[in-house]
Amino acid sequence: MRVADKFDFKQFSIYHDRSTMKVGTDGVLLGAWTDITQAKRILDVGTGSGVIALMLAQRTQEGIHIDAIDISPTDCEQARENATRSPWPNKIAVHNKSLQQFESKPYDLVISNPPYFINSYKPSTLNRANARHTETLEHRELLTHAKRLLTNTGKLAVVLPYAEANQFHTIAEHDGWHCSRKCTFKTRINKPIERVLLEFQLTDSQLKEEILVLYDENSEWSAAYRDLTKDFYLRQ
Repeated sequence: MRVADKFDFKQFSIYHDRSTMKVGTDGVLLGAWTDITQAKRILDVGTGSGVIALMLAQRTQEGIHIDAIDISPTDCEQARENATRSPWPNKIAVHNKSLQQFESKPYDLVISNPPYFINSYKPSTLNRANARHTETLEHRELLTHAKRLLTNTGKLAVVLPYAEANQFHTIAEHDGWHCSRKCTFKTRINKPIERVLLEFQLTDSQLKEEILVLYDENSEWSAAYRDLTKDFYLRQ
């Protein structure tokens, strides 16, 4: 197996040779940053290889249940295999379902690294297009069904590029959501914002904002990024 087909974390490995999207910074950021202190039931929307679900499984105590859904049968098969190989096979259940069709008891947390390209060139393969573009899961649909599946005090966490995050934020507030946490991510302090991590809830809350920079002035991982990912990355 090629090295690129597998990504090793400290406590588990992700095989993503058959997954539509490979392990990337977006998913790792979201999996490490999301607040899970009150989450006993979690839904991972668009799980892909299962990396976010497994990161949350590592971060949570025994008795936590994580459902991971994806519309790709191949991705679900690989996510299921990754979960089975991990130290937490009983925490995660993988379902080949769309969010629109998924039914369950309420969750305390819905988390998603969602499709985000709205009007742009589409990849040649259908699976990759579905994973990166909003045809199969528009942002308003994600908000609507997250609201349907969350408890009254539940939270929704997403990661998006800067422009799409602003649009998502506007739609969310129009639909009655309140942004409780926001983290803007840059590769370097003088570079444009590349990603925005957002946490929403349905009850009123005071917004907490932060900026996370990947590299410091010495081109090394910043102390804040190392601290956020210290339990996952082998390199520190």
